Amino acid sequence: MPQQEERILPQAMTAADLVERLVGFEGPPQEFLRHLVTVQCRLANAQAGAILRPAAQGEMQVLVSEPPVPPEGPMPAWLSQSAQAAAAVMQAGKTGLFPVHDPSGLYGEEPRHWLIAMPIRQAGRGEMRGAAAFLVNSRDTQDLHDRQERLELSSSLLALYEMQLSSQLRQADMRRLRDALEVVSATSQHDRLVALAVGVCNEFASRWTCQRVSVGFLRGRGIRLAAISHTENFSRKMQLVQDVESAMEECLDQDVEVFHPSGPEATFVSRAAARLSERHGPMQVCSFPLRHAGKVVGVLTAERSREKPFDVPTLESMRLAADLVTARLANLHEQDRWFGAKAAAGVRKLAAGAVGPKHTWIKLAVIAGFALLAFLIFFKGLYSVESPMTVQAMQHRVINAPFQGLLKEVNVDLGKAVRQGEVLGSFDTDELQKKMIAAKTDRDRFSKKADEDMAAAKNAEAQQDRLQADQAQQQIELLERQIASAQLLAPFDGYVISGEINKLRGNTFAIGQPLFEVAPMTELRAELRVDERDIHEVMLGQEGELATTGHPEVRLGFKVEAISPVAETVEGKNVFKVRVRLQLGESLDKAMYWLRPGMEGLAKVHVDRRRYAWIWTHRAVEWVHLRLWQYGLIN
Repeated sequence: MPQQEERILPQAMTAADLVERLVGFEGPPQEFLRHLVTVQCRLANAQAGAILRPAAQGEMQVLVSEPPVPPEGPMPAWLSQSAQAAAAVMQAGKTGLFPVHDPSGLYGEEPRHWLIAMPIRQAGRGEMRGAAAFLVNSRDTQDLHDRQERLELSSSLLALYEMQLSSQLRQADMRRLRDALEVVSATSQHDRLVALAVGVCNEFASRWTCQRVSVGFLRGRGIRLAAISHTENFSRKMQLVQDVESAMEECLDQDVEVFHPSGPEATFVSRAAARLSERHGPMQVCSFPLRHAGKVVGVLTAERSREKPFDVPTLESMRLAADLVTARLANLHEQDRWFGAKAAAGVRKLAAGAVGPKHTWIKLAVIAGFALLAFLIFFKGLYSVESPMTVQAMQHRVINAPFQGLLKEVNVDLGKAVRQGEVLGSFDTDELQKKMIAAKTDRDRFSKKADEDMAAAKNAEAQQDRLQADQAQQQIELLERQIASAQLLAPFDGYVISGEINKLRGNTFAIGQPLFEVAPMTELRAELRVDERDIHEVMLGQEGELATTGHPEVRLGFKVEAISPVAETVEGKNVFKVRVRLQLGESLDKAMYWLRPGMEGLAKVHVDRRRYAWIWTHRAVEWVHLRLWQYGLIN
């Protein structure tokens, strides 16, 4: 056991003395836990004891044990069982007794060794932090109960120690805050940058016993030294000044505190600090970046003798004081200059804001706006006159009823492709066939009667009978022509483009009544309705593209072939009708499947190439120009 432990826990001391010594203990937590376990073992006359805490994967980690267990040796059986007992009491939240069976004992024999396991709670919160387990040798229930009480009472020493540590930390924080405020108070009367910087360096050097303290400010991309403790004048040509500035720039580049000497686990580079220490020491060097408004504006470098190195409380105090004085240092660094320097700094700041990383989206929006404006002014695009259009067939054929009768069959639908000679529909010929039989009967009867009259020398009656036979023959020829025309045939290859197909079948139609309309698809045109504001831009021979509402993804080319000279009113607007001829080209085969006369869509007549600014604004400019002339503002 260490010497301090032997000094604190001599064997001749009473239990009260032991407790009193632990209450006033000021050492580190690990050492306190060792002493606490030792004291508790003596108070409860325990053979061994341990303090455990939860570790990863539900296991229990041994913090301290009495007697100590070698790290490389096997774990005693009682300590292994203590881990299980500690987990059980932490879950139950209360002290428990657990028998420890001796492997050499008899079966059924009452155990002589017991584990007294107690949960350890965090002071003031009640959260389970770990457990303590002690091995005792007793078979007396009352004795076990007494030992348990002594252990539970002594466990409160840990809470007292934690409260004492918290109090010490608060006192240390107060001392650091007091030191930092005293530095600020001692330097607050300076209203010039150099005087303030020297005062800060002197306060740091005297309060924390530093050999040398320096302050430098950011200028351009480097650091320029502003003040050195207890030094009124210095030259930048001095080797010391150059080495200090190099150490400061090393801190600035990394934007972290830099120490020398540093441990092997350090993640920063300290070569410049090492060079400063070797050339002007040996010293312990520490550099703090001075941040204001989220930016590093300078660096404070402190040097101290290696016989008295910087400790953590000192570094925390210096860091806090540096943070508190940085705002005033930065303010005087900006203001304590002649007018020209301040104006140049302002221009530099504006320029940095314009090209720096801040306000990125605003800058991108401004750049995009200028780029768009330049694009509109200097680049040209194809200007086209837009207008609604309707597809039309250049020729079409109307199929009429050949005679008055009943339309018996309809073999096509609206929009169906048909071949030349294909039967579109057929009329019922039953009545015509009956008339044909009657007419043939009359013809044969009158012909036979005429022959008989001729044989009987009845010339007048024979002539009249022959006339009746000729009339019957003419009726037969008419009926034959009607029967032959009962089937309605397609006059050419094309599509059925009109007709109420679903209402034709089974109805009676008069002779000449239109039934079907067939148009070829190889010759199509479109009729554009161009607004009167744009008709002056449309010329014969101009080309363009159109797209139908049903297939907007397909573009069909066309060429202007006729322009109506007279405007018409369509839907309340004055428009000029422009006829264009479709130039399907490679799109013919694909368009044949869906392109039909009567389809509507949008057409664009390509005029010429003009600046995008004019294309996108000419409508508004023309409207404004017209209104200005209307109110007499322009001639």
